[in-house]
Amino acid sequence: MYKLVTTLGLTVAIAGCDYEAGHAVDGGAFGNATMNNTLVMNGERDYAVSLANRFNEEVPATVNFAFDSTVLDAQAQQALDVQATWIRQFPEIRFRVYGYTDLVGSNAYNKRLGQRRANAVVRYLTARGISRSRLEAVVSYGKTQPLIQTQERERKNRRAITEVSGFVKRHPTVLDGKYAQVVYREYVESAVPPSGLTESQDGGGFVTGQ
Repeated sequence: MYKLVTTLGLTVAIAGCDYEAGHAVDGGAFGNATMNNTLVMNGERDYAVSLANRFNEEVPATVNFAFDSTVLDAQAQQALDVQATWIRQFPEIRFRVYGYTDLVGSNAYNKRLGQRRANAVVRYLTARGISRSRLEAVVSYGKTQPLIQTQERERKNRRAITEVSGFVKRHPTVLDGKYAQVVYREYVESAVPPSGLTESQDGGGFVTGQ
């Protein structure tokens, strides 16, 4: 059952199962946009750090590889698809990819292997529409930073990690205190028209379904 609400000459139906703008992007942050702007302007909060934290919370930042391989399996591709979707929402942000290996093999070989793994991630993200200019020079740590201390083969050590690294230089949206603009962009895009409404053909807003 719909409740009809008339505002500014338009009649809309409000259904309990529908969502207002901002329902999916609040997370306790939307109401803090002004505060975040103030903190960024005052130098008390780094906007890039805030987005880096969001990226790590909302996106699988790590993909893993088979032994001595740079092939992105189905699980890795799925994670990178999520990364690409998130990255496209923030055209003002740059990213860096780090490659790692397990402890099997020489330092020199693993340094090259880590680089190839990072390159594989960059190629995949660019194929998904991410500008190569937004993906900074990839870095290989080889076997120097294992998650699991073992000389044996270890999948968790064979990985590539994507991280927020800063801003795109001279991007038109890169200004101090832009946190609110990013939140507002997501806020608008999150709006879902109430069920049963269709947009009228004469531009008069939404009308209830028959």
